[in-house]
Parts: sequence; C-alpha cells; structure tokens
Amino acid sequence: MSVPSFHGECKTPGGKLVIVDFDLLNHRLHNVRVSGDFFLYPEEALADITAALEGLPDDCMESFIAERVQSAMPAGTVPAALAAAVRRALSASLESAR
Repeated sequence: MSVPSFHGECKTPGGKLVIVDFDLLNHRLHNVRVSGDFFLYPEEALADITAALEGLPDDCMESFIAERVQSAMPAGTVPAALAAAVRRALSASLESAR
C-alpha cells in the first residue's frame, strides 16, 4: 500500500516562508516535517511544533491546526501560516485527484 505524501507552503505577513511536508496514513498526518526561512528559539520548539501536527486528522479546520501549533510555539511566531500550509497541501492533493 502506498502512503500519499503532501507538500504545502505559506508566506507569513512578514515575508517568511513556512513549508510543511507530511504523509497521510489512515486519514492522519504522519511523518511531519516543518521547514522554511524562519528562526525559532529555542531550537527544540521545532520538535514541539512537529509533535503538535503529528497525528492530526486530515479533515480538521485550519483554525484548529493553528491553535495546536500556537500551543507548541514560542511567542512571536505565526502558527496561522503553518495551518494554512497544511490545508493547502491537503487541498492541492484533492484538486489533483479530480
């Protein structure tokens, strides 16, 4: 069985690029990878952000994704951009399947 992979990007209002890649397994985000041209402090925050996304269902709303990411991120970052990147990745896949 092939596990579908997804890729989404979003620019923050400040111009930083946020990228998220993940697989979808049983309708849940799996093997989440977050990258981009942004800085996080402390560096361990990236693992917390990834953990917040890991296992989320593919049908959750963008606002819920943003709340989960916000709970894992230090102040001054933009969880909405990560949430948008996840939803864009899922939406792009649905569009290409049509």
